Amino acid sequence: MVIVRAILGALILFFDWVFTPKGVKREADAQNKVNEQTAALALYQYKACPFCVKVRRSMKRQSLDIETRDAKRSDASREELLQGGGKLKVPCLRIEDKGEVRWMYESKEIINYLENRFTANAA
Repeated sequence: MVIVRAILGALILFFDWVFTPKGVKREADAQNKVNEQTAALALYQYKACPFCVKVRRSMKRQSLDIETRDAKRSDASREELLQGGGKLKVPCLRIEDKGEVRWMYESKEIINYLENRFTANAA
């Protein structure tokens, strides 16, 4: 089973690399505003998780510069996810807004949130 997972993970990453989506183009000022907003976001993920890849591809399509934290390979990130979100499940988007922190776990919810929040900012 470990070998199958390793092969599938490698295939997922390869196809993600080959078929990387293009990001939207924004005016420099608009992109800077988006970058300021995304500074308050962090995506906890595993590199080869298909749902995490789905979220990262959505981020790429929208040209969102969101920090990714590998909860599989980083003990600190794993611990942050467990302490803050309450469970070790990825993908998880950490949203900091006005001093309040929210944790969003489902890939569809994360993608919908990002599209609703940032699509209007695309030029």
